[in-house]
Amino acid sequence: MGTQSMGTLGNGERGAQATPHIVWDWNGTLFHDTDAVITATNAAFAEIGLAPITLARYRELYCVPIPRFYERLMGRLPTSAEWERMDVVFHRHYADHHIRCGLADGAESLLARWQDAGGTQSIMSMYGHEALVPLVRGFGIERRFIRVDGRTGPSGGSKTEHMVRHLTGLDGVAARRTVVIGDAVDDAVAAAHVGAHAVLYTGGSHSRDSLAEAGVPVVDSLAEAVAEAERLVI
Repeated sequence: MGTQSMGTLGNGERGAQATPHIVWDWNGTLFHDTDAVITATNAAFAEIGLAPITLARYRELYCVPIPRFYERLMGRLPTSAEWERMDVVFHRHYADHHIRCGLADGAESLLARWQDAGGTQSIMSMYGHEALVPLVRGFGIERRFIRVDGRTGPSGGSKTEHMVRHLTGLDGVAARRTVVIGDAVDDAVAAAHVGAHAVLYTGGSHSRDSLAEAGVPVVDSLAEAVAEAERLVI
């Protein structure tokens, strides 16, 4: 079923199960912040004398935990002191630049249509929780989600344990009827860890080739991502 023909979700025999649910990633997925990320990354690299990186190179090498990404570029892991400096600089520059970024193409209408058709959705992001919530609210889309969770604790790690806590906090949501939509292989890893499906979107941090290694559907638009979500859990 394509998104253009989305009907009422969960009708018939399958409707006796849990409601179909999407867990959205934020950065690079719903929030098109690629320019801000590249700017902040290059500022962090400059802090320790690394040359700037292109978007294509970023997508080719990106991985989590983030220090491993830096290792691919540096040929070694950053020291604790380097990591702390780079992390501070990255977040300072990201904060300066992300205010000019907007939602991905079609995101608002897709969120509304999934909700109107009877599905539920939430956000699980590795962006800091205290910064994420007002940002989502500022776009006027908070009402589309039953829960919005950002990262708590240090940055740079994997989403897996955060995803466990996120799904545990969702009433009436079953992992088998949940699709995680994100732009990173780590989204697929986190989904598999909790028993959910995953769809990966090429508009963010990874190249198509690197996303394909996750073994889940890879798409070039959020509309395609939602269509795959329907196919997987409706």
